[in-house]
Order: sequence, then C-alpha cells, then structure tokens
Amino acid sequence: MRKVLLRPGRCLAGFLLPLLLATGSVVTAAGSPSPYRIVGYATGWDPAQTKDVGKIDTLIFAFAQLKDGRVGIDAEHAKTLQTLLALKSANPRLKVDVSVGGWTVGGFSEAASTAEGRQKFADSAAQMLTTQHADGLDVDWEYPGHHESGIRSSPEDKANFTLLLKATRASLDRAGTKDGKHYTLSAAIADGPFVSGIDIGAVDPLLDWFNLMTYDFVNAATPTTGHHTGLHASPLVKGDGRTTDRAVQQFLAAGVAPQKLVIGAALYGREFADVKADHAGLYQTYGHFQGMIAWPELKQRYIDTQGYVRHWDEVAQAPWLWNAKTHRFVTYDDPQSIAAKAAYVRAEHLGGIMYWEQTNDPTDELLDAMWKGLHD
Repeated sequence: MRKVLLRPGRCLAGFLLPLLLATGSVVTAAGSPSPYRIVGYATGWDPAQTKDVGKIDTLIFAFAQLKDGRVGIDAEHAKTLQTLLALKSANPRLKVDVSVGGWTVGGFSEAASTAEGRQKFADSAAQMLTTQHADGLDVDWEYPGHHESGIRSSPEDKANFTLLLKATRASLDRAGTKDGKHYTLSAAIADGPFVSGIDIGAVDPLLDWFNLMTYDFVNAATPTTGHHTGLHASPLVKGDGRTTDRAVQQFLAAGVAPQKLVIGAALYGREFADVKADHAGLYQTYGHFQGMIAWPELKQRYIDTQGYVRHWDEVAQAPWLWNAKTHRFVTYDDPQSIAAKAAYVRAEHLGGIMYWEQTNDPTDELLDAMWKGLHD
C-alpha cells in the first residue's frame, strides 16, 4: 500500500460521529448479507461518509507499527482506529481490522527469521487486537524476498513468511478462544514477479482472504505508461504485463479458492510527464513520473478539463487521460472501470473488491459504484 494525498482534520471524526448517530442520520445498506465483500483500507474517516458505512464489510486501519519485532499502535493511531471501531454502531455487521506494514516499512524479514521473532510478532499482534477490540490483522509486507521498497529481504523469506503467518494464526486463535470470537487474518499481496517470495499454496489455509493489490502496475520504476489498475491486458501490452485478471489467474492456478480473492480498486491516479504521443500516450515511454492524484482532484482538475481528454480502453476495461499539448498521461479507476471489476468479481465468483484508500473518495462515488456493481 502507498500513502496517497492524505488530508488534515480527520480527528474531527471522533467528535462528530456521535452527533451523527444521535441524530439518526446514518443509513445502513438494506437487505441480507451479500456473498461479495467490500474491504476498504482507511487512514482516517470523514464524518460525511458515515451515511454509507453500511456498504462496507470490512475497514482495515492503516497502519499499526512494527518496531523491534513487535506489532503495536501508538496513541495517535489508536485514536483513529477507535473512530473506525465506533462505526459499528452505524453498521453492526462491520468488521474493523488493523494492517501492519506498508510500502517502505521494514522489519518483517528480521522478525520472521527466527522462531522467537515470529512468536514475538504473533503474540504482540494478538495482544494489540484484543486491547483495541479490533476484529483481525492484515499483514502488508511489501514484499517477502524483495527489496524494491528499500527494506531488508532474504532468500529465506519465502519459507519464513509461511511460518510467520502460521505463528500469527495460532496466536489469533488462542486469543479468539479466550474472547469467544474469530480474529481474521488477511494479507495484502501483489502479483506477477512480486509474489515469487510467497508460497501461495502454503499460506492459503492460514488466511481468511487475500487482498490482491491489483494496482500500481505502472509506476516510477516501470519503463512505460499504461493502465496502473487495468482489468484485462490492453492490445498494446507486450509480454506478461500485469493486469487484474492475470493476478487472479495466478492465484487460482496456485489452488486458492476464488471466494478468497479480493481484487483491488484504486481511488487515485498516476500521472506521467514528457510522454511519447503514440496511442494517446498509452503504453509509451516517458520522461518522468509526475505523481499520484486523489479521485476528487482528478474530477475537479483533470478529467476532460485543462486539456486532459478521457479515453476508454474497451479491451482492458480501463480509462486514461491524455493531454496532447503538455504530453501528460494519467491512469486511474473510475465508476465505469469499477463497475467492470464488479462484473468480473461476480462472473468469476471471487470474494469481492478492496480499495486504497478511504479518504480519497469523500463523496463515496467510487464506493457506490462497487456497491451497485456487486449488488444490483
């Protein structure tokens, strides 16, 4: 997971949420539970979004910290987590989990390298969940056996990741027996070459579901532009370029049940500059990566404005923007591409859709597209 344009002032949520609940302005989604799960990573909460909290099955707070091999949460982050937990009053079916890790966060390889380290990680994670009254743990190690994010890695990470999850599952089960509940365990996992350090078949029985990070397919480290969260391969993709469908097929081939696969949607775009003009900038070389853009800013300043023209890839089922004057290219998810992902989830009988990140969709427009796509 990558942090994207977080906005200040989220601490107001803890103050305003009780007022919303007291006035009865919260509306939960009607109907029986869906077989499809909507999972949202959240670094904070906007009180205005509480009206739609009934559409969310699981919120995953990002992030707890990993320090000296122990999973924990400081006072500031615990306050935000408690704001999310308070939303259970609006949606009794809501689960609130805690993610540990994130892009550039190290310490996993070291913690997983010994039996003592794995037990310390596992027991501290279970203690954190019980102390905070959360519902589960999400492990976001980016990535076992890889050091692209600047963290330490080891050839032994592949075996040790399985052992780490095994120890964590056991600690969560012990805590659950004591507390009379099941603490869930999920993992944020990439695809393609980034899963080479994971024994998918071995970790599968240990996890309640996989959060497939089917976004960031193109970024500052890739040689061309492209769809950073495309569903299928564009005709312009050469070789084994990453797509959501290819990620799903990779995990299915490893024996994972489809209902345990939750595919990712991005509530942000990626912009590239000095892009070669062929094919309106799609899958072309570029001068430099410009940055990441949250959905509200995309709508206000980019989509079909200031020279940025929206295009749609019918094969990939993904939009992009091209600015012919400035040679800028933007790749992103929007309601149309999210509807296509929802249709894909239903056709393939997958577990649902997850997204990064809650505060980037303040009007719940993209959340609503997920909900409608999975329930209509």
